[in-house]
Amino acid sequence: MKRISLLGATGSIGVQTLDIIGANRDRFDLVACSAGRNIERVREIVRQFEPEIVSVIEKEQSEQLKEEFPNVSFVYGDEGLIEVAANSGADMLLNAVIGSVGLQPTLRAIEQEIPIAIANKETLVAAGHIVMREAKRRNVPILPVDSEHSALFQALNGEKRSAVSKLILTASGGSFRHLTREELQGVTVKEALAHPNWSMGNKLTIDSATMMNKGLEVIEAHHLFDMPFDQIECVLHKESIIHSVVEFEDTSMIAQMGSPDMRVPIQYALTYPDRIPMQRPKQLRLGELGQLHFAPMDYERFRALQLAFDAGRAGGTLPTVMNAANEQAVQLFMEEKIPFLQIDELVERTMDAHSNIQNPDLETILQIDRQTRTDVLNHVQ
Repeated sequence: MKRISLLGATGSIGVQTLDIIGANRDRFDLVACSAGRNIERVREIVRQFEPEIVSVIEKEQSEQLKEEFPNVSFVYGDEGLIEVAANSGADMLLNAVIGSVGLQPTLRAIEQEIPIAIANKETLVAAGHIVMREAKRRNVPILPVDSEHSALFQALNGEKRSAVSKLILTASGGSFRHLTREELQGVTVKEALAHPNWSMGNKLTIDSATMMNKGLEVIEAHHLFDMPFDQIECVLHKESIIHSVVEFEDTSMIAQMGSPDMRVPIQYALTYPDRIPMQRPKQLRLGELGQLHFAPMDYERFRALQLAFDAGRAGGTLPTVMNAANEQAVQLFMEEKIPFLQIDELVERTMDAHSNIQNPDLETILQIDRQTRTDVLNHVQ
């Protein structure tokens, strides 16, 4: 029985993780989780899984729930996230929160030497050098949950890293893949949230539309697999069937394929190194598939992806700035306070104004993260 702590239980990845845990109660036990503002969903989770610790956002919510479920320890806020992550009774932490709020819980779990399944890519973007250094120092496994990184992880299994010539991340192109930048003028939040292939949370879907999501994944791949940016490439693949590819020095390629179903990489991270049957599988039938399509990436059209490569190569605090600026800009777009194309513009302007600091410590990263969000808000006032 593997005891699981789950950050982000009410989000898209969290819901699918609970689906897997619920279908495999003989294998997994949810011992701690954090949740968003959907308190009714929290009640359902507590009744079904009976976790020992639950973190919510507001103090008032935790007090209300304590009265209803006296046998459960309810905590709240950022400290609540850390308490869930550092639960010493857990055999694994699955970090599925959105944004850099997942950074400190991840580091605290590493301190407790708890293996981590990471879906929170912003943590590695903002402070990947610290996270991977500490994980290596304490011999803590970091297992990828993102479909692209899970694909790379599987393709690299048993291979010598010195034989790898290139990591190739595939990208669907998101909601607006057929539109030019001129045609993106005036697109709505509703249109941006209509992803053609994947069912994801709102922030992730907007990032997919700008291609910033792929940019974050490039930096994540750099840290997870210790691969130089010059050996990481992105290609457009509208079907989202091939999730990523590893090219080797002899020019052979290993690709991982499957239907676009996030439960597959989630389950693989939970069961690694084993595999178990998938409940209600979305079977991929090659004979019915027909053909797959690929196209080179247009870095001028998808400006955010180029910004991510620039930030990654520069290193230091610039990836932190890029990530924080993007999070704030996406929130402004979701609130209909800025147009879609201004997301990229705000990120680029904020990056250009930043004086980069190499090898930042955690305190510096957190301070710059906060300041960047304020700077973005000041830009639009």
